[in-house]
Amino acid sequence: MSADVLPLADAAIPAALHDARDGLRPAMEAAVARLDDATSAIVSYHLGWTRIDGVPVERGGGKSLRPALAMLSARAAGAPADIGIPGAVAVELVHNFSLVHDDLMDGDTRRRHRPAVWTVWGAEGAILTGDALLALAQEVLLDCASPHRADAARLLAETTRHLVRGQVQDLAFERRAEVGLAECRDMVAGKTGALLSASAAIGAVLAGAPPAIVDALSRFGAQLGMAFQLVDDLLGIWGDPAATGKPVFSDLRAHKRTLPVTYAVTHGGPAGQELAGWLATPADRTGNGSGDDEAALRRAAGLVEKAGGRRWATAEARRRVGAAEDALAAAGMPDGPRAELAALARFVATREV
Repeated sequence: MSADVLPLADAAIPAALHDARDGLRPAMEAAVARLDDATSAIVSYHLGWTRIDGVPVERGGGKSLRPALAMLSARAAGAPADIGIPGAVAVELVHNFSLVHDDLMDGDTRRRHRPAVWTVWGAEGAILTGDALLALAQEVLLDCASPHRADAARLLAETTRHLVRGQVQDLAFERRAEVGLAECRDMVAGKTGALLSASAAIGAVLAGAPPAIVDALSRFGAQLGMAFQLVDDLLGIWGDPAATGKPVFSDLRAHKRTLPVTYAVTHGGPAGQELAGWLATPADRTGNGSGDDEAALRRAAGLVEKAGGRRWATAEARRRVGAAEDALAAAGMPDGPRAELAALARFVATREV
């Protein structure tokens, strides 16, 4: 693990993430209860609420970053955090729609240290479950009490379109010999940045905030999304499998054109050229490579580092966090929510999972 990507104790997790987890669960359960029994069971498993056999588990789920942003954005608009809860539920549902489908498309067999949905319920089950989550997100927004619910639903629909566009680009990159850094940034802006941007603005939209506040929060979320993906890409190569739930060198194993890899290829001189040649060979997606395969992956990781990809991605993530904080500075929002949003951004840039 890089010295620049520091492990964090639970105490270092921003309070907004804990608050979001506590405030979100009842609303998420109410939303999931609208689904048919079979789909609800799959979603409950995917969200970490139950085991495969449906037995409840004591604790589970993801980081709740997107719901935390939604609830904080309502407060940034001068409204109670509860105003943002329908938006928090909606963005979390869309996020999980994307995860269920992405695991199937990428052939990833593990999610949050457990078998991915498609490996248990098949491709059909994963597709239908993702579709149900996406439809449910819009339903939750349109049924909420806010007079601005239609604006929030439009924001989420546009965001989903950009998210899908980013995934289309990501998959296309795997079949191309050359990918430019600007293209890779544009892909990330859609696949990751769009939903974080919407998450950071949707609570303010539901609260009827002025356009200046909504725009500042949206820009904050877009920069945060880029920082998040940069760190995620670093973890996809050098992250600890015990923390990430994925094999070491997982992104390299799939020959993914991530940001640090793309930078290394396009800016890394001889090391980047050697890395480009290796990327042109067929990827081993089994996760069960031989010793020679593991040696090749270690060599590729070393080339990314030698070509400057690791150093650049770490510095760029920090720069994007600074840009995110700058977007908040002149927006005229309350000090408390602004400070909590900034703390979330700094957490993103230093997280280990």
